[in-house]
Amino acid sequence: MLAPRVREGFHAFYFTTNTSSMRVAQFRHEQRASVYFCDQKRFEGVMFKGTMEVLEDPASKELIWQDGDTLYYPLGVTDPDYCVLKFTCLSGRYYNNFSSKTFEV
Repeated sequence: MLAPRVREGFHAFYFTTNTSSMRVAQFRHEQRASVYFCDQKRFEGVMFKGTMEVLEDPASKELIWQDGDTLYYPLGVTDPDYCVLKFTCLSGRYYNNFSSKTFEV
C-alpha cells in the first residue's frame, strides 16, 4: 500500500488505487478496515481502525491526482481504472517502548 496522498489530521486518509483491484472489490462489499503506520528505526507504530470508502467522483479524483500518475492511469484523472480510497478513522492503538495504548478519534 502506498502512503496516503492527503490526510485530514488523524480523521481521514486518502489513497489512490486501481478500480479493478481486489481491495476495491473487498471494500465495496465490506467497509471495515484498518491502516498501520510504523517507524522501524524508533520501533513504534500506530494502527487505525475505521471504514474505507471507494470514491470515483471527479472532485475526489482531482484532490489526490499527481503529475506522473499517467504512468499507472494512461487516460488521466478520468481513467475508469483510477479511484480514491478514503479511510475514516474511528479508533486506534499506539505502540511504543514495549507498551500500547488504545484511543478513540
